[in-house]
Amino acid sequence: MTTATAARLTTHDTTRIDDVRIGAVRPLITPALLEEKLPVPAAAQALVESSRAAISDVLHGGDDRLIVVVGPCSIHDHDQAMDYARQLKVQADALKNELLVVMRVYFEKPRTTVGWKGYINDPHLDDSFAINEGLEMARRLVLDVLELGLPVATEFLDLLSPQFISELVSWGAIGARTTESQSHRQLASGLSCPVGFKNGTDGGIKVATDAILAAKAPHAFMGMTKMGQAAIFETRGNDDCHVILRGGKQPNYSSEDVDAACALLKAAGQREQVMIDVSHANSSKQHARQIVVAGEVAAQIAAGDQRITGIMIESHLEEGRQDIKPGTPLKRGVSVTDACISMAQTIPVLEQLASAVRQRRART
Repeated sequence: MTTATAARLTTHDTTRIDDVRIGAVRPLITPALLEEKLPVPAAAQALVESSRAAISDVLHGGDDRLIVVVGPCSIHDHDQAMDYARQLKVQADALKNELLVVMRVYFEKPRTTVGWKGYINDPHLDDSFAINEGLEMARRLVLDVLELGLPVATEFLDLLSPQFISELVSWGAIGARTTESQSHRQLASGLSCPVGFKNGTDGGIKVATDAILAAKAPHAFMGMTKMGQAAIFETRGNDDCHVILRGGKQPNYSSEDVDAACALLKAAGQREQVMIDVSHANSSKQHARQIVVAGEVAAQIAAGDQRITGIMIESHLEEGRQDIKPGTPLKRGVSVTDACISMAQTIPVLEQLASAVRQRRART
């Protein structure tokens, strides 16, 4: 055998350069299989369609209600989330003429360094990373909330996970850390629901304005189909996108901040409208200040500001937050990520916002 023939028959070893930092590769369920196991009931489909249309109507000026995205910073327990949803549904029904209430059902958490990444990534909160279980648990929870008659909102962080639940989501957020990401702007351009882009972590509005422009345009990018196959997706663009003011180096929820944000949007040829997140930097990461900030935003609405189309509130069954500690039982109804106000504190805030909408409506 010649040297050349021997060389052709030798297996080329790429293990020295390929996946050298991968510890394991595990199988992932496909979105189609999960959907077959947990299909969308007709009533849930109708609710998603009608709530998306209603949110779009608010964004385009056809509905003067206030969109209220309210709920836990993150989901970590099914039963507690459902307890919260049942209580929220009572308020949503009572205030439906003024508020369009959408429950926060956040399954993915961006981390500044490391930490618990959310219900999908680690549903048992023990670093077992049972992602297939997490995807199923997340989808089951959304279906259960929809069965109550509440539409849901979530943050789209991972680029593949939307294929598992996005058809059930009525409103989506792109977070401050990912608003500038081209991949997330492309994702938003193809999502079927309205999408809010948060301002940058430094408080910059331009990145969110640019994101809206990008998401309105058609895009082509690589992704995964519901059958789990790699494919090229071509989007039509999403005209139901808007800015979320969440603060930065300083809060940005005042009337002057709304003026500044809307001036940027106008200059870019976009609708002059904002949603205000009363948590995060707008409350200086002090959860109880959400109540104060919401009151000040309500005053702006009551004074007639039509540009404020929505508000975001982090709220759980109980007030505060707690750490996940091995061997230590978690307190019921308390957030394991950002601190939240309690449901008892949330109800007066919702009533105040509804009153503000009625006052704004009376001025027109």
